[in-house]
Amino acid sequence: AAEFNRGAAEAKAAGLRFAYHNHDFEFRRTGDVVPFDVLLSETDPALVTFEMDIYWLVKAGHDPLDYFTRFPNRFPMVHAKDSAGPPEHLMVDVGAGTIDFRTVLGQGMKAGVIHVFVEHDRPADPFGSIATSYRHLSQLEL
Repeated sequence: AAEFNRGAAEAKAAGLRFAYHNHDFEFRRTGDVVPFDVLLSETDPALVTFEMDIYWLVKAGHDPLDYFTRFPNRFPMVHAKDSAGPPEHLMVDVGAGTIDFRTVLGQGMKAGVIHVFVEHDRPADPFGSIATSYRHLSQLEL
């Protein structure tokens, strides 16, 4: 977290913004500590921005709503990709899985989400995946 603060201060001085995108490994406990929580708690909100990858957070067994509640305005950006559910958590197009994007994004927008990026790491049909995910998200009433 201290290195993030230092790097983010340097980025700001250069006219840039520092942002961090999570995967699932940041949620593996080290003793009683969740490393991702340390990053959120110990970084300066004026310097360090976070981009929540909803899929990886859910795959790690955590709730995005909890993070939006505990850390409001820390996630102006999110990656929207869906999970087919446990145990494998296969990545699927948004709307084809188990994540309730209406609830997650609705709460996220109340907590400061501005940008939603559709993502799928290994789609069979990249452009089809984008179109399917976009259609699902654009039909949500947020």
